[in-house]
Amino acid sequence: MRRRFTTAGLVVALIVSVLMGTGGSASADSPGDRRDREQMAGVGTVAWGPCEPGSTLDQFGAECGMLSVPLDWSRPKGEKVQLALSRMKADPSVPYQGIMLVNPGGPGGSGTVFAVLQAFVPDGAGMAYDWIGFDPRGVGASVPAISCDADYSAPVRPPYEPASLAIEKAWLTRTSTYAADCARNNGPLLAHVTTVDNVKDMNAIRFALGQRQINFYGFSYGTYLGQVYATLYPERVRRMVLDANVDPRRVWYDGNLDQDPAFEVVIDRMWDWVARHDDTYHLGATATEVEQAYYDALHGLAAEPEGMIGASEWNDAFVIAGYLQVAWPDVAAAFAAWVNDGDIGPVTDLFLGNTDVADDNGYAMYLGTQCSDARWPRDWKVWRRDNTRVAAEAPFITWNNAWFNAPCAFWPVRGGHPVEVKGKDAPPILLLSETLDAATPYSGTLEVRKRFPRASLIATDGGTTHANSLAGNPCVDDPIAAYLADGTLPARVKGKGLADVVCPAAPEPDPNPAAATAASGAARSLGVSSAELHRRLATLN
Repeated sequence: MRRRFTTAGLVVALIVSVLMGTGGSASADSPGDRRDREQMAGVGTVAWGPCEPGSTLDQFGAECGMLSVPLDWSRPKGEKVQLALSRMKADPSVPYQGIMLVNPGGPGGSGTVFAVLQAFVPDGAGMAYDWIGFDPRGVGASVPAISCDADYSAPVRPPYEPASLAIEKAWLTRTSTYAADCARNNGPLLAHVTTVDNVKDMNAIRFALGQRQINFYGFSYGTYLGQVYATLYPERVRRMVLDANVDPRRVWYDGNLDQDPAFEVVIDRMWDWVARHDDTYHLGATATEVEQAYYDALHGLAAEPEGMIGASEWNDAFVIAGYLQVAWPDVAAAFAAWVNDGDIGPVTDLFLGNTDVADDNGYAMYLGTQCSDARWPRDWKVWRRDNTRVAAEAPFITWNNAWFNAPCAFWPVRGGHPVEVKGKDAPPILLLSETLDAATPYSGTLEVRKRFPRASLIATDGGTTHANSLAGNPCVDDPIAAYLADGTLPARVKGKGLADVVCPAAPEPDPNPAAATAASGAARSLGVSSAELHRRLATLN
C-alpha cells in the first residue's frame, strides 16, 4: 500500500541514503537534505511489485511501481499525480553504484521498458546499478495520462505539402482543433508538463528511492532532461550519459527547423544506397531516379490514396529511414513492392508499425511539453515563410515536421522561457552523437560539450542513426562501460567544435532485411533485440 512520507519517513530515507554511500556528504543534515525535506513534502513512497504479466519487463524480471508527486511543484502539498516506474535491480554480488534513471526521449515517450538496457552494457558494467525506467507525468501508465483526440492520426489525412490554399486551411483547422481538444480534455495537468516539471519529478524519484545522487542515461529529448537536471541540481549528479543531444540554444521552434535539412542529407544517402542495390529493388540505378520514383508515388497517392495510404501516410512510412539506418532494407522493400508490384501492404505495415494511430498519448505529451517549454510563433505567416524557405532545399520532411508541431501555434498554455543550460558545476559526463544524426543535429552536441567543460564526447563519424549507443559498436559501447564501471572518461582534447574520440560508423546494411534485424548476443539470451529497442527509440523522437 502506498502512503505519503511522514516526518519520520523522511528521516529514515535520509539515513538510508547516507548508509548506501552512493555519493554526497555523509552529514545527515546538510543544506541539501534540508531542501529535500522542504521540497519533497508531497512525495510518496514506491511499493514495488510485479510488472504486467508477459510484458518485456516481466520477461526480464523487472519490478514495477507508482510514485505520487505534486501536480504543481510550487504547491508541494497540493494535488498529486502518479508516475509509473520500473526497476531492474543491481546484481547483489557486485559493489552497488546507485540508481540509473533512463529516459528514451520524445518528449512523451514511455520509458519503463528501457530499464532493460541494464543488460546491454558491455562487460556487465550496467549490473552495478538499479536501472529505473519511468513514464513522465501524463505519459503511458502514469496517472492521469493525457489524451486529446484518439482519431487524430487516423488515415487518410490531407497531404503534408500545402500545394493549395484548401490543403493549408484543412491542416490549420485540424491542428487548431487538436489544441482546443487538448485544453478541453486534460484539466490542470496540461499546464504542468514542462521539462522543469519532469526534472523535478526525476529529483523526486531520487529522493523517494533514498539516494543522494542519480546516475542518468538519456536519449534525444532525454539528453535535454539531463542537461536541465545538471543545471538545476549539479550536486545531485553522479554519472550521466547523454546520447543524441538536443541543442539548448534552439528549444524548440528553431530546433525543429534544423531537423529538416539534416533529414534531407540522410534520405539522400538512402536513395543512393537503394540505387547501388538496383539489382534487388529495381527502383532506379541512380539516386536521382530513386528519389523521383519516391515523389512520383507520393504525388500519385495524393491524387488517389490506396487503402489507408495517402501522401502523408506514404511520407510517414519512410521517416523511420531518417532515424534508423538498419531500417533501410525494410523501407526499400516496401517501396519496391508498391512501385514495382502495386502491393501497398508492406507500406501499410511500415506506417502502422511506426505510427500508433489508435493512441495519441505520446503525441499529446510531445506537444504538451514542447509547446509550453518555450515561445512559439502565434502568427501562421511566420511558419509559412520559414517552412516554405526550408522546403525549397529540403522537401522530404519539412511540411510533415511543420504540421506535426503546428498545434503549438494555438496551444492553450502559453510557452515559457527555457532554462539556460549551464554545466560548469556538473561532474564529468559522457556525450555521444552520430555526426549525421538528423533528429538531433551534431552541432547541438558540440554546443553541449562547450557548456559542460568536464564532459567528453564520442562521435561516430558519418553515422546516420539517431541515439545509437548500446547497439553493438565497441568503439562507442566499451567507453560507456568503462565510465559506468569506474568513472573513466576519454581524455578531453583542447579546442571547441571537436570530438574527444571519433569512431567509425556502422557499415551500411545488407539489402536482405533479415540480416539487418539479427539480435546481438545479449538480445538472443534475453529475448529482445538491440535493434528493436532502438526502433522504439526512433519512433519516439
